[in-house]
Amino acid sequence: MDRQTVIKVDHVSIKFNLSSEKFDSFKEYVIKSIKKQVSFEEFWALKDVSFEVLKGDSLGLIGLNGSGKSTMLKTIAGVLKPTEGSVTVNGIVAPLIELGAGFDFDLTAKENIYLNGAILGHSREVMDQHYEDIVEFSELRDFMDVPVKNYSSGMVSRLAFAIATIGTPDILIVDEVLSVGDFRFQQKCEQRIHNMKEKGTTILFVSHSIDQVKSICNKIVWLEKGRVKRFGDVESICEEYRNSY
Repeated sequence: MDRQTVIKVDHVSIKFNLSSEKFDSFKEYVIKSIKKQVSFEEFWALKDVSFEVLKGDSLGLIGLNGSGKSTMLKTIAGVLKPTEGSVTVNGIVAPLIELGAGFDFDLTAKENIYLNGAILGHSREVMDQHYEDIVEFSELRDFMDVPVKNYSSGMVSRLAFAIATIGTPDILIVDEVLSVGDFRFQQKCEQRIHNMKEKGTTILFVSHSIDQVKSICNKIVWLEKGRVKRFGDVESICEEYRNSY
C-alpha cells in the first residue's frame, strides 16, 4: 500500500509588493497611499514550486539565503497564503519557524509554556502532562519564574524547541533552529528529531549545515531564486550542492 501524501505543494508562487521609495513617516506613507502616489516593485519569492511529501519522509530544503526556503515553510505552516497555486496539508503541524514566535516576553517561562501550548492547540491538561518533560529537556528549571525577556537567544530556542516537540505531531517544521545554542544541545535536539522520525512524524527541515541535512533527511528540495532546481534523494543532491557552492 502506498504511503499517504501528507503535504502537496502544487504550482505555488508567492509575490510581495516592495515599495520602491522611502518615507520619512508612516503618516506620509498613508497620505501618498490614499492619493495612489505609492509605487511598488513586484518580487516573486517563490515561482511555480511543486513537490509532494509522503508520510514519514524527512524533507530538507536547501539553497542560498533568499532562495525562498523560509517562505516555503511559512506557506506550508499556513502563515503565508500563495499568490498562485495551492498547498494541501494532512495532519497536525508543529512549526518551529521563528524562535519565540507566540511568546510574550514579559511573561515568565512557565507562563509562556502554557500560552504557547494554547497557541499550538493544546489544552491546559495536556500541558500539565508534558510540563516536566519541557522543563527537563530545556534544562531551564532554575529559570522557570524568570521573564523570557531576560533570556538569551539560546535559552529561548531551548524553550521553544521543548514546547514544539512534545508528543508526536504529524508534521514537524524546523527552520534553522539547530544553529542556535551550544553544540551539545544541538545534538540533543537532533536526537529528539530522530526519535520523532522513528515514531512516524514527517519532518520539514531547513539548515545551512549540509551534514545536518544528510543526517536527518531522506529527500531534498533545492531552491534557487524561488524555483525548484532539484528534488529527489539526499545523497546525490547534497553532493551536487556542495560542488556548486
